[in-house]
Amino acid sequence: MPPSALLTDLYELNMAASYLRRGMDREATFSLFVRRMPPNRGFLVAAGLEPCLAFLESFRFEEDELAHLAELGYDEDTLEAFGRLRFTGDVWAVPEGRIVYADEPLLEVTAPIAVAQLVETYLLNVVTFQTTIASKAARCVLAARGKDLVDFAFRRTQGVDAAMAVARTTAMVGFVATSNVEAGRRYGIPVAGTMAHSFIEAFPTERDAFAAFAADHPTRTTFLVDTYDTPNGVRTAIQVIRELGLAGRLGIRLDSGDLDALSRQARRILDEAGLPHVRIFASGGLDEMDVDRLVRAGAPIDAFGIGTKMGTSADAPYLDSVYKLVEFDGRPVLKLSTAKATLPGRKQVFRGPEGDVLGLRDEPVPPGHEPLLVPVMRGGRRTGPPETLAEARRRFEADLAAVPEPARRLADPEPPAPRVSDALQALAGSVREQTLRRVGVL
Repeated sequence: MPPSALLTDLYELNMAASYLRRGMDREATFSLFVRRMPPNRGFLVAAGLEPCLAFLESFRFEEDELAHLAELGYDEDTLEAFGRLRFTGDVWAVPEGRIVYADEPLLEVTAPIAVAQLVETYLLNVVTFQTTIASKAARCVLAARGKDLVDFAFRRTQGVDAAMAVARTTAMVGFVATSNVEAGRRYGIPVAGTMAHSFIEAFPTERDAFAAFAADHPTRTTFLVDTYDTPNGVRTAIQVIRELGLAGRLGIRLDSGDLDALSRQARRILDEAGLPHVRIFASGGLDEMDVDRLVRAGAPIDAFGIGTKMGTSADAPYLDSVYKLVEFDGRPVLKLSTAKATLPGRKQVFRGPEGDVLGLRDEPVPPGHEPLLVPVMRGGRRTGPPETLAEARRRFEADLAAVPEPARRLADPEPPAPRVSDALQALAGSVREQTLRRVGVL
C-alpha cells in the first residue's frame, strides 16, 4: 500500500490550499540540502532517494483522506482541488551511495507549487533519516578496515520503519548482513543471527544448550560463550564441535567484557584445539570508535555486530536538513534570514580533483569535473528502473576511496566545503539586490 498523502505537516496543507484558491499553479523548484555538518562528521552518504521516488509516483489523496481533511475544516472547493493533485514534476538528485557535503543539494523538486510544497515533509523525513544512518554506518565501515559488519539495530531503533531503513542503508555502505529477517526478504540482504543468553539459561547446562542449537542448526552455528564464564564457554563450544563433528562456517560470539583481552584468549584456546577456522564475532553496544580501537589494537575479531549506537546514530542523531524554495515561475528566489540565508536558482554540484563546486544547473561543467545531480524523474515518472543496493554500494565504495583524509578521520574530521561558482555568486548578488528593493529595504 503506497504511503498516504496525509504524511505531511498541517502548514503544508494550509499553504497548498491558499495556492490552489488563487490559481497559483506555476512551477516551483525546491532544493533539499544539509545546512551544516554535525561536528563529528567529515562527509555524508546520500540515501533515501528510492523510497521518495516511489512516494512521488503514487502521490494522491484518497477519498477517506479527503473526508478527514473535511473534518479539519477545508472547504469543498479546496477538497476537490486536493483530489485532483498528482505529482507530475521533475526531480534531479544525487544518486544513493554518493558522498556529499554541507550546502550541496541531495535533490531538487520542480513541480506546480502546491504539490511541490505538500511533499516537503515526507522527502525531508526519509532523506534526512536515511542519510543520517548511512553516514554513521559508513564510519563503522571505515573503522572495520575490511572486517565483516552485521546490522544488529532492529530492537533499538525508534520504530519498525526505522529498523527497515537501517537495514537497507547499512547494506548500501557495506554491511554484509542484517538480523532483520523482513528487511532481508524485502531488500535481498543476507540475514545473520546466533542465539540469546536466555537460550543458554533455559537449558540445564551450557553444553546442553550448545549441543541442542548445533544439532538443530548445523550449517550456521555460532556459540554465545559469555553467559557464565567466557573461557569456559569457549572450551564448551570446542567440546560440542568435536562431539558432533561440526565443520564449515563456525564461530563464537563475545557480547560483554574486555573484548580485546577476551578475543585474544579465545583465539589462543581455539587455535590450541586445532580450530583456527572458527571465527570470533563481537557485539555489545559497539560503535565505530570501539571497532576502531579494537582493530587498531590487533584484536583477533573477525566480525562485529553493530546495533544501538549505529541504528540511532547516537552521536549525531539528526541533520540540519532543509527544503527551500529557490525558483518560482521562472524567477530565482532566496531567503535572507540571519544564519539561514539561501542561494537562488536550480543547482548542480560539480565534483573535481580539487573539490566540489556548487553552481547553477545550466552552467557549463568545469573542465575535469562531473555533475553529481542527475534527472531521476520527469513528468512524475522515473527516468529508469529502481536501482539496486548493489549499484548504490559500488558508488559508495568509489566515492569513499576519494574522500580526503581529514574528512575520513573518525575523530575531529574536517569536511571540505564546496566552492560557489562565479555564476551562482553573481546570480545571488543580483537576486539579493532585487529582493531588497522589492520589499523596500533599498
